[in-house]
Amino acid sequence: MVQADPAGAGGLKRRLGLFDAVTIGLGAMIGAGIFAALAPAAGAAGSGLLPALAGAAVVAYCNATSSARLAARYPASGGTYVYGRERLGAFWGYLAGWGFVVGKTASCAAMALTVGLYVWPGQAHAVAAAAVVALTAVNYAGVRKSAWLTRALVAVVLAVLTVVVTVCLTSRAADPGRLDPGAGATAGGVLQAAGLLFFAFAGYARIATLGEEVRDPARTIPRAVPVALGITLVVYAAVAVAALAVLGPARLAGAAAPLAEAVRAAGTPELVPLVRAGAAAAALGSLLALILGVSRTTLAMARDRHLPAVLAAVHPRFHVPHRAELAVGAVVAVLAATADVRAAIGFSSFGVLAYYAVANAAALTLTAAEHRPPRAIPVIGLAGCLVLAFALPATAVLAGAAVLAAGAAAYGVRAARGSA
Repeated sequence: MVQADPAGAGGLKRRLGLFDAVTIGLGAMIGAGIFAALAPAAGAAGSGLLPALAGAAVVAYCNATSSARLAARYPASGGTYVYGRERLGAFWGYLAGWGFVVGKTASCAAMALTVGLYVWPGQAHAVAAAAVVALTAVNYAGVRKSAWLTRALVAVVLAVLTVVVTVCLTSRAADPGRLDPGAGATAGGVLQAAGLLFFAFAGYARIATLGEEVRDPARTIPRAVPVALGITLVVYAAVAVAALAVLGPARLAGAAAPLAEAVRAAGTPELVPLVRAGAAAAALGSLLALILGVSRTTLAMARDRHLPAVLAAVHPRFHVPHRAELAVGAVVAVLAATADVRAAIGFSSFGVLAYYAVANAAALTLTAAEHRPPRAIPVIGLAGCLVLAFALPATAVLAGAAVLAAGAAAYGVRAARGSA
């Protein structure tokens, strides 16, 4: 059953158009992967980095298509939490929402720490916590203000990445031979790298989780998701090619700040501060959109009493889920003050891949009258999510599986008590 629009009964206001939705998706995607996942992905795939990027893009496209069709059908906050609940049953919706909230909370901490490491490495944790507080305040003031800030951050990041690509590809240090997959690339390494790079593409979920705040969602969301994903893929491919051509896979894998190292190797060390500023802006944009998405899924789960009902409140003036935003901001600030940025990527990837596995399974139940995607798309998406999830490093798989099992156990206890 299609959910009624709750905006007239204490719900959220539809303020976002196509350009805003695409911008929020870009803000969530561009930055996280380019500045955080390229190096570990190169370490896993070696010279197979570009095939890994292509594999991650294929799975992301299938997930995006499935999510867009479902979001148009169910234009409410919560994303796959809502789709799983409506198409597969309450448990699968809950499990998707649980995986998203936990995994993306870790992503928020990782992006906040990225800001700290680029802005003030000696005080990274303090800067990270301050960034979370500041962006939570922006989100509290209304989603339109968040969209305006995201638009500015995306423009800065795209300008910086354009400079990086141009400098690297026109440098004498660029060697096209470094782009060829060599004998050192293995299928397992490429799959693991694809799983890590998927962390970078997952931001298009932000568009779907904002479904209750998008104008004409049946038209806007299916258009915004592939546009944002397509732009991101072009940017990622250009940057990966530029970095590989200048550094090669081994040097790229060992770089703490790969794009800063790339412009240095290209003979323009004076651009390193610009790259650092771009990285901080990119991480801020990702963090802003991540907090938006996690708070909206928290709102949806609180409405169904899977999380404390007090978190379901919507501010009467700003029309945002203010209590959910404050709760998410508080948790992320604590994690950002204590966590390690590298440990969050694999854990987050596992949770998000599980989330999209549920989305593809839900899309398989759509009928032709509901504008279902071609059957192959959710099938490939579902299989791809499962393969990439279990190809991740063992620590990420074990931690992610344990968190999902804990969530399932909590649901079972509530069901046994008759409250699920």
